[in-house]
Amino acid sequence: MPDRALSFGAAAQAYERFRPGYPEELADLVLAYADRPVRSALEIGAGTGKATRLFARRGIAVTATDPDSAMLAELRWHVPAGVRVRQAAFEQLRAGEHHDLVYAAAALHWTDPAGRWERVAGLLVPGGVFASFGGPLRLADPALRDAVAAARAEFIADDEIPSPDGTPPEAGMQWPGTELRASEWFTDVRQEVIERRIPMSADDYVGLLSTVSAYLELPPPVREQVFHRVREVLPGAVEVTADITVHLARRTSQP
Repeated sequence: MPDRALSFGAAAQAYERFRPGYPEELADLVLAYADRPVRSALEIGAGTGKATRLFARRGIAVTATDPDSAMLAELRWHVPAGVRVRQAAFEQLRAGEHHDLVYAAAALHWTDPAGRWERVAGLLVPGGVFASFGGPLRLADPALRDAVAAARAEFIADDEIPSPDGTPPEAGMQWPGTELRASEWFTDVRQEVIERRIPMSADDYVGLLSTVSAYLELPPPVREQVFHRVREVLPGAVEVTADITVHLARRTSQP
């Protein structure tokens, strides 16, 4: 796992405070797609449990995994007592337990592509569901986006994660749906988008940036300088687009 993927633990409390959670509509979408009882689920890169609690509240036995002990320490404060917690990177998980659902919330791009889909399939029962969901958090106002980009430009050119397989943003099917369609392990690949706009104070928006890996990688004095510059170009309140792109796929009965 790249160092950038392991940078979040230093901001675990900020991650919990400033990152938006997931709407019930997302669980409805995943469970409707499954179209069968979902009794157990395994989460890849659970972080502080934003998605963990969403599915655990539906009575699903969730095993939450993450390589970062600080993130899991924060997660334990916020998830139901019945959630199983395991400190492990995705690559350390071995087939043995088989779940009705395996999902990743804004975490799949940190995993090793080598053998990724065979490994996911090995954690699912035949016909079980894989779900990946997430999306960038962007200022809704294009002029404010440009102002923030200019404010941070000396230190950060782009604070978003590019598509892991180079799929252009205008393509109809985005990653990881592109890879799932090509995998012998999965079928019935679908892509859905849940649109959201979230109002927040400018200070909370800067707090949100403090949980983004591009900023976490900066030396602390430089990071604070960037945040000061960004805050100076913002009004008191902003609106953030937080659309959730959801990819769903079903594990084949035979590889």
